[in-house]
Amino acid sequence: MKTKCCFRVGFHEGSPATLLGRQVGAALLFSLLTASCYAEDVTKLPEIRCNPANVLGSESCAKCHEKELSQWKLTPHHGTFELLHRKPEAKAIAKKLGLKSVKRNDLCVSCHYTRQLVDERVRIVSGISCESCHGAAKNWLASHNDYGGPAATKEDESAEHRQQRIEASVAAGMNNPSNLYLVARQCLACHTTPEEQLVNVGGHPAGSSEFELVSWSQGIVRHNFLRTNGTSNGTLSLEQLRVMYAVGVMADLEASFRALAKATTRATFGIASAQRAARMKHKLYAIDQLVDDPNIKRALAVALAEPLKLNRGEALSAAADRIGQAAYRFAAEADGESLVPLDPLLPSPEKYRMGNETSKQ
Repeated sequence: MKTKCCFRVGFHEGSPATLLGRQVGAALLFSLLTASCYAEDVTKLPEIRCNPANVLGSESCAKCHEKELSQWKLTPHHGTFELLHRKPEAKAIAKKLGLKSVKRNDLCVSCHYTRQLVDERVRIVSGISCESCHGAAKNWLASHNDYGGPAATKEDESAEHRQQRIEASVAAGMNNPSNLYLVARQCLACHTTPEEQLVNVGGHPAGSSEFELVSWSQGIVRHNFLRTNGTSNGTLSLEQLRVMYAVGVMADLEASFRALAKATTRATFGIASAQRAARMKHKLYAIDQLVDDPNIKRALAVALAEPLKLNRGEALSAAADRIGQAAYRFAAEADGESLVPLDPLLPSPEKYRMGNETSKQ
């Protein structure tokens, strides 16, 4: 199936997506009419911003997560601190944007480095770090470490207290992996490069075009030592991978809509964002054809209703909100055992990123 991809990217007459719209009929209309009500049902969680004043540094995680920290030091996320600013392509982008250094510009630093307030000065202290992904830890580290009292251990913690601890940590700014959507959204905040001038003027890639949540999170960046009580870097179950795949598609669709919403000119950034959104629409349609899930249908209904055109920022942003809320609820409610039909869509372990591929961002 081929679909023309430009600012009028959509689903042509007779395509599966168009036929889907006809098939669901009243159900689609109902989903759209109730979208605003649904938005009020789910608390909109703010994007994680790594405020330098609240950054404690990766060593603050080492006491309990030493093995995770060691794994992180093997990844490109860690290596960017020493390598990125030396790359010819990074220097070329900086030159086109009139920047002296990628380490001295908020636009570059926000995705590629971690900053911390040190002796009343903001300094770059590492590459893409624990707090880049999980949030600056100052306000949530204490609640994250509280298992029920000074003498309590993780093994002693009750299920009720664990839930309360997670909720308190999230409320204080932690991006907790207990909900896969929160992980996906944080990845895509950088892997979609939602900045028009950076792409159109600087020549920066319009995101990581090959990003896919399962294959990009289950390779070298995986750090699941808690799953095995520290004995090994545990893998996710097949049930969890099914949920992760669908969440990744919905989160990517949301991020693509947000990027396109910022496009003001018919150039590389806008075209690439529209093309990416169209690909995610097709992927979500394929998922919907295999499994029957109300949150997937809700996200798809919202996506199908939105033309991928220039200067539709408000409508696309509102649609992105609703897609994100559907993804959040799906991640919280989905039963991986019921998603067996998605298995053919999952990337094989041989396709997991191991850190030696050429970066697409």
